[in-house]
Amino acid sequence: MFANIFYKRGEILKTKGLKKDKVNVVTLGCSKNLVDSEVMITQLRGNDIDVTHESEKDDSNIIVVNTCGFIDNAKQESIDTILRYADAKDEGIIEKLYVTGCLSQRYRDDLEKEIPQVDAFFGTMELPLLLKKFNADYKHELVGERVTTTANHFAYMKIAEGCDRPCSFCAIPIMRGKHVSRPIEELVKEARNMARNGTKEILLIAQDSTYYGLDIYKKRNLAELLKQLSDVEGIEWIRLHYAFPTGFPEDILDVMAERDNICNYLDMPLQHGSTKMLKLMRRGTTREKQEALIERIREKVPGIALRTTLIAGHPGETEEDFQEMMDFVRNTRFDRLGVFPYSHEENTHAFSFEDDVPDEIKQERTDAVMELQTQISQELNQEKIGKTFKVLIDKKEGGFFVGRTEHDSPEVDNEVLIDATENYARIGDFVEVEIADATEFDLYGNLK
Repeated sequence: MFANIFYKRGEILKTKGLKKDKVNVVTLGCSKNLVDSEVMITQLRGNDIDVTHESEKDDSNIIVVNTCGFIDNAKQESIDTILRYADAKDEGIIEKLYVTGCLSQRYRDDLEKEIPQVDAFFGTMELPLLLKKFNADYKHELVGERVTTTANHFAYMKIAEGCDRPCSFCAIPIMRGKHVSRPIEELVKEARNMARNGTKEILLIAQDSTYYGLDIYKKRNLAELLKQLSDVEGIEWIRLHYAFPTGFPEDILDVMAERDNICNYLDMPLQHGSTKMLKLMRRGTTREKQEALIERIREKVPGIALRTTLIAGHPGETEEDFQEMMDFVRNTRFDRLGVFPYSHEENTHAFSFEDDVPDEIKQERTDAVMELQTQISQELNQEKIGKTFKVLIDKKEGGFFVGRTEHDSPEVDNEVLIDATENYARIGDFVEVEIADATEFDLYGNLK
């Protein structure tokens, strides 16, 4: 799910002569970056500043690019976007260009030298400084309130910032700092505000959601957070992402099993299926421990959908290690899976290793895992034919109403396609759908 691109390509119209500044926020990267942009927009609007997100009108004279700096492809996308707007500034199409986010946090000095057209760069925790460029103040009374840029019926909620894990391949601690949990009462307030504005599904995100609470409550407190969010009237689905397997708080499974509005869904990035590679990656676990945890999860929450992500080609990965990962995927039969070629990131622990797996081998291994997962997904989806699921309608597209079951997160998982010529549904509504056909990543059905 990394490097999702939210900016519009195309012509940028000239904006000189505007009587009042208009700001367009451009977001690159993951859902955590999207939440940061939404907080920024909320603060700007709270200061009476005209601001849009991904404006299609191209009528803004000030651009703020919220960058991603996680892996090579994401970094290149961010640089290309900054350069595009830098050219627009040279041509007099826009007047001001600001850059924030992970790439800016990580490479500010280099970027300042290479792209002088940018008026200012800001790190991931410097929103108050960015606001000062607009003669705006950070309004603490807006904490817990947020403009959402997704469809109105679902929204992401960041429950913590930063990460304390020592994973070999990951630069997130460099860009985001140490783990900082948000207080439960603040998150509950935000959920209530979302519900009042029509949000029915909240997707909990963090760099490491299972670490939640250790810093402020001196214990893993994700179960209590889930309970209190579950009690918020109007929230019909709560979905949990980015659960680190080491130290996994299994009491959340009891809450998930007993609360109808907590989705039977868990996104748990495991990264590999070889104990040797997990050790090299500094994940603090083994294949056997991961398999035992997955077994307990499935026992406590029957029918749960498990999503994971894996990395192919980490330094030291042999063909034998890779085949062990393939065996792990084959035996575990994840409902959803993403896999990425290893990216050799400076200032990470693994950067001291030789990047000894050639790029073409990384890609071949990535493709092989996805080919295996495609087969598994096809088989699991075929088992859904004839069954009825509660579906949340996200949009209408190409002659279909498009929705998701509780087992599917936006953008990254299965979609349910409902023929709009034979069925009618409203966007944002829950409907009952009987599945009539299935492919590896899509379900086709009709309203009951």
